[in-house]
Formats: sequence, C-alpha cells, structure tokens
Amino acid sequence: MKSKSLWVGVLAAPILIAALLLAGSTSVAANDEGAPASTEVKIDNFSFSPQEINVAVGTSVTWTNRDDIPHTVVSTDGVFKSKVRDTDEKFSYTFTKAGTYPYFCSIHPKMTGKVVVH
Repeated sequence: MKSKSLWVGVLAAPILIAALLLAGSTSVAANDEGAPASTEVKIDNFSFSPQEINVAVGTSVTWTNRDDIPHTVVSTDGVFKSKVRDTDEKFSYTFTKAGTYPYFCSIHPKMTGKVVVH
C-alpha cells in the first residue's frame, strides 16, 4: 500500500507545479534541498512577461527573447546589463541582495520590468 501512496505523491508534484505556473505565480524561493532557485522572464511582443516578479535572495532570473527582433535587459541602477539578445537568446543574472531592481530594454525604453528580491 505504501508504494501506491508514493506513486500518487510522485504524480501530484508535477500537477501542483503546473497549477502554480498556470495561476500566474510570480514568487520564487529556494527548493527543498536548499539549491538556488531560478525563474524565467519571457520577452515577447515588446514586453517582459511577467512584468514584475518576486524572488528570494540567491535566485537566478533568466530572460529569453521570444521576439523576432533584438532586445536588451538593463537595470536602471546599473546592477546588470545584457548584450543585445536576438531571437531565442538568453541572459541570466543571480540576485544576491534584497531590494527592488527595475529594468528596461535599452533599444525600446518603453519596455520595462521589475524584480523584487526578498
């Protein structure tokens, strides 16, 4: 009987994760093993999605350009700055200090986003 309960637990975890992603959850924390967490922001249709995310200190954020034109990811306070990213190219940054980090695309300055680190 224990193996049946274990099997149900194994199946439930991915379903729970998928439900949280579909619900638009934008908070990220370290996993159960204490490994650093990571999250992704999609660049598409001249916008960052999600536009604002909340993460724990130590989280790596990866921006992926899904647009057909180039974009950048630049913090307004100079903490991080990507090179120009073409379609499907990525840029990652690991947040080591709590704070609020607004950012924008230097090619299209009306494209803005924010990372809030707790």
